[in-house]
Amino acid sequence: MKYRLTLAAALLSATFFAGAASAKTFVFCSEGSPEGFDPGLYTAGTTFDASAHPIYNRLLEFKPGTTQPVAALAQSWEISPDGTVYTFKLHPNVKFQTTEFFKPTRTLTADDVIFSIDRMINEKNAWNKYIAGGSWEYAEGMGFPKLIKSIEKVDDLTVKFTLNRAEAPFLADLAMPFASILSKEYADSLEKTGKKEQLNQMPVGTGPFTFVGYQQDAVIRFQKNVDYWGTAPKIDDLIFAITTDAAVRYQKLKAGECHLMPYPNAADVQSMKADKNLKVMDQEGLNIAYLAYNTTKAPFDKPEVRIALNKAINKKAIVDAVFQGMATPAVNPIPPTMWSYSKATKDDTYDLDAAKKMLADAGVKDLSMKVWAMPVSRPYMLNARRAAEIIQDDFAKIGVKVEIVSYEWAEYLKRSKDKDRDGAAIMGWTGDNGDPDNFLDTLLGCDAVGGNNRAQWCNKEFDDLVKKAKVTADQGERTKLYEQAQLIFKKDAPWATIDHSLAVVPMVKGVTGFTQSPLGDFTFESVDIAE
Repeated sequence: MKYRLTLAAALLSATFFAGAASAKTFVFCSEGSPEGFDPGLYTAGTTFDASAHPIYNRLLEFKPGTTQPVAALAQSWEISPDGTVYTFKLHPNVKFQTTEFFKPTRTLTADDVIFSIDRMINEKNAWNKYIAGGSWEYAEGMGFPKLIKSIEKVDDLTVKFTLNRAEAPFLADLAMPFASILSKEYADSLEKTGKKEQLNQMPVGTGPFTFVGYQQDAVIRFQKNVDYWGTAPKIDDLIFAITTDAAVRYQKLKAGECHLMPYPNAADVQSMKADKNLKVMDQEGLNIAYLAYNTTKAPFDKPEVRIALNKAINKKAIVDAVFQGMATPAVNPIPPTMWSYSKATKDDTYDLDAAKKMLADAGVKDLSMKVWAMPVSRPYMLNARRAAEIIQDDFAKIGVKVEIVSYEWAEYLKRSKDKDRDGAAIMGWTGDNGDPDNFLDTLLGCDAVGGNNRAQWCNKEFDDLVKKAKVTADQGERTKLYEQAQLIFKKDAPWATIDHSLAVVPMVKGVTGFTQSPLGDFTFESVDIAE
């Protein structure tokens, strides 16, 4: 069978983009729109898939299909005995992409690395606040401004990071999408012309694909980077056809309008597996879906109120309705496939009578609240609206009235981290580096309040444990610390943990070279399609 774009998709490609008629084109029916194209400003996988992975590289990257950091822009590195100095040797002759809007005059140097990271951690950097209302949410939430003492250029191809303390997951952190390396030369040219915001709109990197154009909420197009320093992509054109509805994505896949899609409706998976023209990959997801209470707002500032609400949520009903069983109810804030998962943690039992009594004992009656439901499918939550409706019904049984609210995805992400946000928000996370720190500190640490910590929860006992684990090299000792932290989390209940899901990726039969990532990434530099 030959796989082609249908007429509609071909016209879309031809009218918005020129020159792809004889090229090998791969179409990804993506689930949402990127917030921008500067990965340092964001945390969402949708944004990273459209920016960090096709356009950029990092000093280290994860070996495909694993959570193991391996050499990328840094061909080698050395770590001081005390774990506070990291010296990276860069690959020579790495070219930045040539586009219609920028032609580089030099290759990658230490200057680019320093520019890319320093702007996130240094308030005096001219690029620290170049986007109005923007923030370096990931770098700040992980404590990078306090962690990194200095970044120095040893020579053009050598850069040295000095830390204020040892940091066990530091190499894995640098392999994450937010730590992508941008062109300082390009940034300097934009600054001179007063167009700094274009760094987030018209990106330039060293990655396998060059950015061509973006039609808002519709299509993103990339072309093979002919100067790519790594193994050249097998496809010439990569198109993201933004399709927010999972059922529509499935129809496009069957019709040949796209070659691969993320996050199918659970009810469609069996028919996908039965379709001779499709193939389906799946694996346990390194993820969590949760309901984040704003723990700074009454009555959600009381742990007993949060626990009472948790006891009213029928998580099995959510798993059955949203995932058709392709998920498991969550107990801890990290998935059971991750090292240091606490088996000693006891989940909140589903008990409506106990929930009613706890609310009454806490002096709470006639409670009305909002439950926020994300507007897009995510691996950890395929249908947040349906989950919110189940929670709405559950809370009604204990006398709590719920209003379900939602916003466009970028707006949802922005508003949900507001410290004054009302109610509780359905959120989730797929690990970005395979380390428990990426869940426990990134999502629940005090440094992440106002950012990834949507519960606005700062518990000193918990925070001290995860911070101590960061500076502990021995994994066995780190495990003990994280196990203690999970028990504190459960006792204080800033979230209702909802589920850990199976990650399912359907594609047409002719797709080869796609590797499913435990980190939930969608990358296409090694993908091919049969002609």
